[in-house]
Parts: sequence; structure tokens; C-alpha cells
Amino acid sequence: MNALIEQFLDHVSLERGLSGNTRSAYTADLTAFEGFISKKRISSFNSVKRRDVLDFLSSERDRGLSVSSVSRRLVAVKLLFKYLEQESMLAGNVTAAMDSPRLARILPATLTFKEVTRLLESPVGDDRYSIRDRAILEMMYGTGMRVSECADLRLDDIHSDSGYLRCRGKGNKVRIVPYGATAAQRLTVYLRDSRPDFLKSEGERRVFLTYRGRGFSRKGIWLLIKKCARRAGIAKDISPHTLRHSFATHLLANGASLRVIQELLGHADIATTQVYTHIDQNMLKSVHSQYHPRG
Repeated sequence: MNALIEQFLDHVSLERGLSGNTRSAYTADLTAFEGFISKKRISSFNSVKRRDVLDFLSSERDRGLSVSSVSRRLVAVKLLFKYLEQESMLAGNVTAAMDSPRLARILPATLTFKEVTRLLESPVGDDRYSIRDRAILEMMYGTGMRVSECADLRLDDIHSDSGYLRCRGKGNKVRIVPYGATAAQRLTVYLRDSRPDFLKSEGERRVFLTYRGRGFSRKGIWLLIKKCARRAGIAKDISPHTLRHSFATHLLANGASLRVIQELLGHADIATTQVYTHIDQNMLKSVHSQYHPRG
């Protein structure tokens, strides 16, 4: 079970941009949960019942943990079980119907328009690495792709004549995502001038390649973005998911509807999109003033 917890933490760190402190807190939460159910002689998450989760939360409260800490414990367990269910490693999710307080909901950092510009322009030069890195950054911000979708993007997924690409999302679901002129230009230059220098096998179909001629891992793209952020002088703790979140919030700020953003992000439920996109107070006030009859 400890190995599955580590796998889950690695996944959410890369996909959702957990800060170091949040990861440490979730590690403590799930380690406590694993220790509790192990004492009950439960050796698999598939054997956990709803009653076991409730008993764990109750015991943590009895130990003197605050309501907020117990709430975070539940959020961590729910996220773990949801991940295991999505990865077909859990037969049934006993936490699915359990209320989860919103106070521990994860919202990654969002970049301002100026910060995005600095990040996208941080790879300077005409060498093959700079050309590649600019293309990766532009495509991730320009499409809102998940890091796993970017790493797995294939040449056959790109339809440059129409300006869209196919993304394979969670559950291997395919969606069509458009990309703009700047991303198209960066991608074209990369495919023409840079990718052939990385390519070592004609059978390699993944778009973005490392110096070894192989496709990127999720961690590889995460490290690349971290490096570019440092070079751009961005102090925020960002990840690939930060670009996805910024993509959504910037679309929303410029008038796109939640329904459209939901389609672009590939969310099955619009409630998930509402979590992704926090609307600032000024925008809410502006919309109210514009559209309310007595605004």
C-alpha cells in the first residue's frame, strides 16, 4: 500500500502541481491512514470499507486533531481512492459518496499574462534545445494540455492544415483541441529545424524528444518548466499544471464560457471546470455591472 501511496503522490505532484508543503501534508495524512488500517489487519485498499474510513477519521479527532486537519485527512484519502479507481486498481470507491469539505481543495498557482510572456520567451537562442523548449511551452499554454498528454502527443495527432490536435486524456478519451498562430509557428519551426536533430529512430512518433531521441516523461517536462521559470525570474512554485490552469483562467478572464473551457480541458463534469477556474473579484463586479438591470 505504501508503494501505491507514493505512486499517487508522484502523480498529483506532476499533474496538479502540489507544493512541497502540501505533498508533505498529504504524505502524513495517507501514512496515518495506512497505519490505521494495517492495525486492523487490512492489507489492501480494495478491502477497505466505508466504516474503516469513518473509524479512521473518528480516531484522529479523538487524538486531538483539529477539524481542518481531519478534513484534510479525508480529502487526501478521497483523492487517493479516486486515483486508484481511475487507474483500475480499485474495484469500488467507498469514499465517493462521502462529503469532502472544500477548505482543503487544491488550486495551483496561476501566472499573470506578463509572467506567461516571460516564461514563453525564456528559452533564448536558435539552438535545437531552445527551439524545442519554446514549442513545448507554447503548445502547453496554447492548448491547456495535461503534462501526460503533451508527453504522449504523436505526429499523427497534429493537423496543422486545420490548426488543431488530438489529445488523449484520462481514460484514453480523445478530444479535439485548437491551437493558435504563435503555437503553430513554434511547432512548425521545431518539427522542421529541431526535431530531426533529436531523432535517432525513424519509428519514433512522439512529437517532443529528449537528447536521447526518446519521448519526454512527465517528470522531464516538469523539470524543463521549472528550469524555464527560474530563467524567467518567476518565484512562484509552478508546474506543468500551472500552464493548464493559467490557460483556463485567462480564457475565462477574456470572456470564454465555462462550457467551452470544459470542452477544451476535457472535463466530464463542469463542476471540475469550476474548481479549475477561480474568478477574481474585479471580473465578477464588472460582469454584474454590465449585465444586471440595476448594476
